[in-house]
Amino acid sequence: MAENVTNWAGNITYAAQPHRPRTVDALRALVAASPRVRALGSGHSFNEIAEAGAGGVLLSLDALPARIDVDTAARTVRVGGGVRYAELAREVHRQGLALANMASLPHISVAGSVATGTHGSGVGNGPLASSVRAVELVTADGSVVTVARGDERFGGAVTSLGALGVVIALTLDLEPSFEVEQHVFTELPLDGLDDATFETVMSAAYSVSLFTDWRAPGFRQVWVKRRTDRPMADFPWAPAATEKMHPVPGMPAVNCTEQFGVPGPWHERLPHFRAEFTPSSGAELQSEYLMPRGSAVGMLRALDGIRETVAPVLQTCEVRTVAADGQWLSPAYGRDTVAAHFTWTEDTRTVLPVVTRVEEALAAFGARPHWGKVFTTPAAQLHAGYPRLHDFRALVRELDPRGKFTNAFVREVLGD
Repeated sequence: MAENVTNWAGNITYAAQPHRPRTVDALRALVAASPRVRALGSGHSFNEIAEAGAGGVLLSLDALPARIDVDTAARTVRVGGGVRYAELAREVHRQGLALANMASLPHISVAGSVATGTHGSGVGNGPLASSVRAVELVTADGSVVTVARGDERFGGAVTSLGALGVVIALTLDLEPSFEVEQHVFTELPLDGLDDATFETVMSAAYSVSLFTDWRAPGFRQVWVKRRTDRPMADFPWAPAATEKMHPVPGMPAVNCTEQFGVPGPWHERLPHFRAEFTPSSGAELQSEYLMPRGSAVGMLRALDGIRETVAPVLQTCEVRTVAADGQWLSPAYGRDTVAAHFTWTEDTRTVLPVVTRVEEALAAFGARPHWGKVFTTPAAQLHAGYPRLHDFRALVRELDPRGKFTNAFVREVLGD
């Protein structure tokens, strides 16, 4: 008897067992013959974005060859659709090259991450999709279509929510390998943050993250990741940590990347968690909202105003910055961004009303939810946040005229 298939967090149970084709040709034939198709990725989404529905085909790409083809001369890599960041990073580093940035968790799939607008941190670092220079899709009739930079469709092709086809490969930009050292500071007060100070704090290193549980004003931890080939800025706003830290208070730090300024390769410091460990059992829900960076302090004070509502169901909240990008459905589209990420307890019933309350508090700041997280934002508000949504709808009609790759989640986003 087949077992139920769930996402990583276990809050979503999919209607069908996943198909795992072993070759691209088999995948193409399956797509062409199926009425509805959704790709599962690594299962790290917290909503029904991957749901194929009854009678649909849920595709997993984890049985395809894990192709990682590095071109050291061009400083690019072509990576298969089922590959995860940890696997990609190890091979790229072995070749003396690097990705510009990584998300906090290296266990997620590359294709799924860029399709949902996932990002790392840093005032000069765009979302993970910013490194993509070409995407290869299996479209509704089983054809393979490549959309690269310079193609007028490129702005809709990468962060596409899986609505255009199944991604079988991506080509990414690389740069020379670099080292990073990570410093952790504690007890950064909120009262001392004005717009200029926030910008200075977040610009203090290549990547900076603020963590709070909202049980008190301010931030319990600040994670500062400095590239060793760039100067070290002073950090006078908070004292240095005296022990290794985990972003969730009370959790052991053994799963976290090295701290105390010990230099290491980029892929072993930019994520918060070690690739060889699973950072948690999935006993959590997540939400995230991205807003114009100039609204950061106002946004933080709005959250502070509802912390008595937020704190009882919150494990940790992380605040990061993201540079603007040009993907039409990217939550960072067209604006330098501040992101507020919430790791909730796993109780959906008690978390959802708090999610709605957070969205009400952040609505004034033009908050766009992360596509792979839990949100309750009304469809009309989603549509209003994306000025190129009409262009994306046209691209869906071009590449998937019968809606083979849409589902209830995508239809609500498109509003068609």
